[in-house]
Amino acid sequence: MIVSSVNVTVVLQYRDSFTKAVIKNVIVVVLGIFINYINAGLIHTFRKHQIFYMNPRYILYIHLVVNDMIELTVTVMLFVISYTVYQINVSICSIFILFAISTTENTPLNLACMAVECYIAICVPLRHVQICTIKRTLMLIGLIWATTMFSALADLFITLATEPRDYFHSRLFCLTKTVFPNPIIIKKRDITYSVFLVLVWITIFYTYFRILFTAKTASKDAKKARNTILLHGFQVLLCMATYAEPPLKEALLRWFPMNYTDSLFSCYIIIQVLPRSISPIIYGMRDKTFRKYLKKYLICKISNYL
Repeated sequence: MIVSSVNVTVVLQYRDSFTKAVIKNVIVVVLGIFINYINAGLIHTFRKHQIFYMNPRYILYIHLVVNDMIELTVTVMLFVISYTVYQINVSICSIFILFAISTTENTPLNLACMAVECYIAICVPLRHVQICTIKRTLMLIGLIWATTMFSALADLFITLATEPRDYFHSRLFCLTKTVFPNPIIIKKRDITYSVFLVLVWITIFYTYFRILFTAKTASKDAKKARNTILLHGFQVLLCMATYAEPPLKEALLRWFPMNYTDSLFSCYIIIQVLPRSISPIIYGMRDKTFRKYLKKYLICKISNYL
């Protein structure tokens, strides 16, 4: 889903001019570096203070940040490759796509885990320490990666079984539907995403309403947790935006065929790049404890430059 299929023939027919291609690549690379720089600052803040890396909530949060960094780095690299090299070896492309698929699927699952942690902290506070341990949190993150990598590797194994041996030595335009072209894979992926998102939405709704009822008679922390669950729901909606990407691109191709590459670029920025900046803004700046330590880190960095 992270690298959607495009009409390669139309892209070839209406290739960007050299100047426009350079401008687009500069915008994407600068945005990628800027967002990843912010995320790197969050990771540094997390790593330097025990209050964070001994707290399951912050561990899940920083995993989301790391996942966003990997996803953004992969998408930016594929974007630049599409303009510079254009076609790459299928084996190399497969590695990029496997990470793209896994990190895309990781996001909603991680958000669901964060919602459950909020629910336990507010609704079962006396058992929070026993249930949400560091070891269990790390095991949960490992389970998330195992689940999504198994899903992605299934695409690879199906392709290995259905394509000729020399297929992985050929070169192509690196997209999910070009490197894994079997129709079974497309159906399997749609079913997998649908199951993941249904489970995530059930988790989001359940935890939100349980916290909502608790918040009517409980402290300010419960109301803050309820708002955090809403933010999780908003991020899941951003994840679902990738579903609207293929039909949107088809509509743009029909309406604006001469400006199709510009439409693809806009979709890429809005659907793929900008959502990667949501996590640091929502959690890094919103959480008082994290904001305090992050502010100290930024002041130290600015002082060093002056």
